[in-house]
Amino acid sequence: MSAHSTRLLLASVLVVVAMTGGPANAQVVYPSHPVKIIIPAPTGGPGGVLAHLLSEPVGKALKQPVVIEFVPGANGTIGASRVATAAPDGYTVLLSNWNTQLAASAFYPVKYDVQTDFEPIAMLAISRLWLVARKDFPAKDAGELIDWLRANPNKASAAFVGAGSAAHVCGMHFQNLTQTQLQFVFYRGGGPAYQDLVGGHVDLMCAETTATLPLVRAGQIKAYALMASKRWAEAPDVPTMDEIGAPSLYMPWWQGLWAPKGTPRDIVARLNDAIVGALIDPVVVQRFKELGLELPPREQQSPEGLGAYHREEIGKWWPIIKAMNIKAE
Repeated sequence: MSAHSTRLLLASVLVVVAMTGGPANAQVVYPSHPVKIIIPAPTGGPGGVLAHLLSEPVGKALKQPVVIEFVPGANGTIGASRVATAAPDGYTVLLSNWNTQLAASAFYPVKYDVQTDFEPIAMLAISRLWLVARKDFPAKDAGELIDWLRANPNKASAAFVGAGSAAHVCGMHFQNLTQTQLQFVFYRGGGPAYQDLVGGHVDLMCAETTATLPLVRAGQIKAYALMASKRWAEAPDVPTMDEIGAPSLYMPWWQGLWAPKGTPRDIVARLNDAIVGALIDPVVVQRFKELGLELPPREQQSPEGLGAYHREEIGKWWPIIKAMNIKAE
């Protein structure tokens, strides 16, 4: 065979290898190993509840296990930073919330840009905050609570999870609207704060509803008011903030899933498909109902929808939070 023919044959072989995805160009199907969800909080909080609920159906859809890792600290920014600097390959994602993806970046000196260093995947759930207290707090209802707080400035302690967290912002708003004064006590996560409420070591907290509803139902803590415009079907006897004289204190507690910046669109789409499928799973739907979680509108379950909602929330809350002049611990 002539040298020219040999070159033509070699070129033909290379073309065939390229077209058929030979060893050098083989594409590994995503995912080929477990996917890790980072929860930027301690165990026992609402993020862990949601992650455990979704991990089985999402893992089934992906045909790979979903591993949950809790990375608490600095109002969620330590866990978020880990995901922001992770490889953008879809194997490390962030289940984050109002605190981490919104409030913390308003004043913490983080090394990432919360608006550009994450790829939104899907909104997962929406719930509410409510004002709860240790079970033996002297006020029997919200009206008596406000009267007691006005008569006893700085006598009641209020738990919050990280400077500028939803619990902190809510508590400061409540003070301003009711002309009361609270002593704020810092906790590293919702779980430890709830434990101290049950134990009577702290008086009050603006807490996420789904994580604390079982405690209210069991009589271990009591609820005074809901941060929403309408009463909640799971606790219909609890009045809204409007009803108790703290109008317009509405704080939807949203949770979403995010990937590092640069994660390929097809991987984001694969993760989104798994999440959207999990959110219509009958077991998940029933558990959402039992917990009082709201399914996000279908348009917010898309990456584009979550991204747009996130930008709107930043535009609304950053000016409020920054005006409070909150300092990082």
